[in-house]
Amino acid sequence: MDKTTTQNKTGFAIILITSLFFLWGFALNLNPILIPHLKKACRLSDTQSAFIDSASYIAYFLLAIPAGRFMNRYGYKGGIILGLMLFAFGAFLFYPAAATRSYTFFLGALFIIASGLAFLETAANPYITVLGDPATGTQRLNFAQSFNGLAAFIAPLIGGRFILSGKTLSEQEEASMSATQLDQYLQHEASAVQIPFIVIGLVVLLVAVFLWKTPLPEIKEDDSLEVEGSILKEKNLMLGVLAQFFYVGAQVCISSFFIRFSDRVAGIGEVSAAYYLSAALLGFMIGRFAGTFFMRFVSPPKLLALYSVVVMVLLLIAIVTTGMVAIYALIAVEFFLSIMFPTIFALSVRGLGTKTKEGSSLVIMSIVGGAVFPVIMGWVSDSSNIQVSYIVPAVCFLMVLYFAIKNIRVTNVKLTAAH
Repeated sequence: MDKTTTQNKTGFAIILITSLFFLWGFALNLNPILIPHLKKACRLSDTQSAFIDSASYIAYFLLAIPAGRFMNRYGYKGGIILGLMLFAFGAFLFYPAAATRSYTFFLGALFIIASGLAFLETAANPYITVLGDPATGTQRLNFAQSFNGLAAFIAPLIGGRFILSGKTLSEQEEASMSATQLDQYLQHEASAVQIPFIVIGLVVLLVAVFLWKTPLPEIKEDDSLEVEGSILKEKNLMLGVLAQFFYVGAQVCISSFFIRFSDRVAGIGEVSAAYYLSAALLGFMIGRFAGTFFMRFVSPPKLLALYSVVVMVLLLIAIVTTGMVAIYALIAVEFFLSIMFPTIFALSVRGLGTKTKEGSSLVIMSIVGGAVFPVIMGWVSDSSNIQVSYIVPAVCFLMVLYFAIKNIRVTNVKLTAAH
């Protein structure tokens, strides 16, 4: 096979895999819409509603290592196809979950969707990193993750338009309703998710069929980069796993509680708040593209350290101020979150050679932080208020800053890939 043909196949593979980043970004960024929506439909507390994130992100912890082992046997493509099938199945389960208005059923459907996403992320993140020039692996992953950011921007717009009703009953309104009227209202709220998730499931199925029929190059790690001993002895990888755990937990907290934060701090209704969230995630998307550009001039660890400090300052502003100042500070945070996941990921798995898939599984497992910290934040919110609870994600970025500083000092590890 000549060089031009190989380059064309690699380029097409990069485009195809990049599209997957959009799909899972869309699914995960519907959670900030589902949290206030199901809070109404299923009559939940802040702490209970936070389990929507827990159901999603616990799957990453449980499925990441099985996903890595599955890919070791069946390759990246096999992992991607299985992930898409699980994703579609979970989306279809939203229909009966809404019909029964069972919160447990909803959590089960979200867990199955996230199980599919765990396979997709375990496959796609390292695949895009090693698919091409090894010197630009971090930039390439940031570029692919930019489409994850695009999905993050679009999801609240669509969710706000087709899922949120904009009507939340006051205690007085609820008390004035008969049991039948209240049940009809709650059922109408719950059923709003049925058609959107059926459409999502069908789209994901079509993508799975398309990928199944499309040949993709299988990347094999370079045997000359044999990593001896237990993967758990790779100190930078373990530090990266910890940093990703805190980062994902913080990111999920910031987005998932945004709509309720907007109401508490600035009196913004849920539909309008969804649009503000979409604007924030537009900044997230722009930040991904901007970060890819900035990394031409600033090393990824230095940029990660700078962004971590800026995020902590903005979160403190959101905590101590009120009105639109606090809202704008929280919106600005999303721009600086943009590069963090792909940068932590790429820095964590660099230099792992034949153990790249295994290392990737561990980093993806750390996404379980998204299941842990929102519950803590929900508990703080129920104990005090939603604004004070933002201290939880602010503290998380200390770990991200530490990881970035440690990697600034690392000079003898290079991004590598097989050709």
